[in-house]
Amino acid sequence: MTAEIGHLALALALALAILGALLPQLGAARRDPALIAAAVPLTIGQFVLVLIAFLALTWAYVVSDFSLAVVASNSHTEKPMLYKLSGVWGNHEGSLLLWALILTFFAALVALLGRNLPARFRARVLAVESMIAVGFLLFLLLTSNPFERLSPPAVEGMGLNPLLQDPGLAFHPPFLYLGYVGFSVAFAFAIAALQEGRVDAAWARWVRPWTLVAWVFLTIGIALGSWWAYYELGWGGFWFWDPVENASFMPWLVGTALLHSAIVVEKRDSLKSWTVLLAIIAFSFSLLGTFLVRSGVLTSVHAFATDPARGVFILGFLALVVGGSLTLYAMRAETLTAGGLFEPISREGALVLNNVVLATAAATVLLGTLYPLLLDVFTGAKGTVGPPYFHAVFIPLMTPLFVALGLAPFLNWKRADLKTALSRLWIAAVTALIAVTVVAYLTWGGPVLALLGVAVGAWMIGAALTDLASRLRQGGRWMRLPRAQWGMSAAHIGVGVLVLGITGATAWNRESLEVMRVGDSLSVGPYTVRLENVAPVAGPNYTAVRGVMVVSEKGRAVMTLYPESRTYATPPMTTTEAAIRPTAVGDIYAVIGEETKGGWAVRLYLKPLQYWIWIGAGLMALGGVLSLSDRRYRIGAPARRKGAAHAA
Repeated sequence: MTAEIGHLALALALALAILGALLPQLGAARRDPALIAAAVPLTIGQFVLVLIAFLALTWAYVVSDFSLAVVASNSHTEKPMLYKLSGVWGNHEGSLLLWALILTFFAALVALLGRNLPARFRARVLAVESMIAVGFLLFLLLTSNPFERLSPPAVEGMGLNPLLQDPGLAFHPPFLYLGYVGFSVAFAFAIAALQEGRVDAAWARWVRPWTLVAWVFLTIGIALGSWWAYYELGWGGFWFWDPVENASFMPWLVGTALLHSAIVVEKRDSLKSWTVLLAIIAFSFSLLGTFLVRSGVLTSVHAFATDPARGVFILGFLALVVGGSLTLYAMRAETLTAGGLFEPISREGALVLNNVVLATAAATVLLGTLYPLLLDVFTGAKGTVGPPYFHAVFIPLMTPLFVALGLAPFLNWKRADLKTALSRLWIAAVTALIAVTVVAYLTWGGPVLALLGVAVGAWMIGAALTDLASRLRQGGRWMRLPRAQWGMSAAHIGVGVLVLGITGATAWNRESLEVMRVGDSLSVGPYTVRLENVAPVAGPNYTAVRGVMVVSEKGRAVMTLYPESRTYATPPMTTTEAAIRPTAVGDIYAVIGEETKGGWAVRLYLKPLQYWIWIGAGLMALGGVLSLSDRRYRIGAPARRKGAAHAA
């Protein structure tokens, strides 16, 4: 009965979404207060109904209701409760329902928190959100019904993919979806602005917090996925430029550009049409990621579904949303009047450079992601675009952006003196020089280009700290400094730390691969690892072979590692559980594989500065949270602008 309630709730939510997509738009066109006011209850009603459906599916997983096909295919009575719950979204149907829940949740937040918006404008925003909800709810009900019954019910479930039975991946999809779907709000604001023919500082003030929320969640989601790939897959890396990894990275790049572009709209009333276009592209990339994961056009550990019919539906929906929004943009962009002029050497100019580089970077990632698919469609030939392409193109492209990122806060609006700005950054330059000198001495004979990464990372950290210190001197006590300033500094420092972490982990990575017998030793960097024992162990729903490895430095034992090779019965699969221990030099990373030739296949890595990657990502997300906590973000548009907007 619970499943039927959930199914009915989805159907009712679709009905409200259709009404929510039509009535507010009609009311805004006719200036009908009753139809305009209907947008809020219709939007909240959608969220309540989708929440009921999601809770119904969650309950089916908790009680192991194997009469539902999706539960029987992705759960098992012996699974720990955490993975029963994460199994709700660890599959195509459940993840799509989570997407719909987050979509309606964001729309409900706009309805409840957007009281400072003009009524007609809010109605149009909510109508656009309802239009998107119609597409996803139709997709759920027509091709991906999570409440489809099995007849007869299964006696036992098939279990969740063992790769997904991990705390990191249990929380990775919800954060990722909060980022993906969060950009739908910026998209809805952009479409409503095109309909109204008005983009101004007030619009930018409204759209920035929602964009920042989506950006923070997407940053956390990508970082969690990278961390999971590092410790769970056993290959020692954190980013493989997998097509689905790229699908999450592209909206992040465009969303970052959108955040900075909106600043120019708010402060200088410029880049209006460009900012609207970025809002459209950011959400379009989110939909593209949905297509890649669920269409069956690629094979990936991230892919959910391989049903071509579902892919055709999503492709049609993607074409409708992207094509319709770009058509509207082409028709109405000229109504967005240009704002104030500025010199190339100015803060606006630096932010434009930021936007150009980020947009170009997103385009290069898009090309590398789609090229093999397009090659297969048009020629039938098989091809791949791997890390060498992205490293060769992406890294040189981003280097000038990182340099400009440290310089931009020292430039004045409208017109700036480059010499004066550079003179204030001598501490950052000296910091970068010292960092390069020390690293070159410690790694003499290593890759020379890696020193560029060290210089860039140290430059960004030094520049952000210099800017923060300068503002503290001007403002007096640190408590007087706006939280948005603290947030910007934390985010920029985080980017610098991230660059240093990526440089260290890739340029000076050490690897050893051998077949080891009990008692054998293997060296990696300054450490010697001895295989002391290999023994079977039993887990809650798996069996494992666990190695015991003692790590010594200069003849003295410093740590013990316990890597595992796990075997699951439902579904049958073998996974690796790497043993990782951070040290002053870097991470010691050990993997034990299959028994072969009288020994065990063992891989050892030394990954310098590896955890700096996630520390940097955490600082970036913290910077976003600090900015959101700034009162200027919470109050939205100033009262005088709100009044002017109502009058308009």
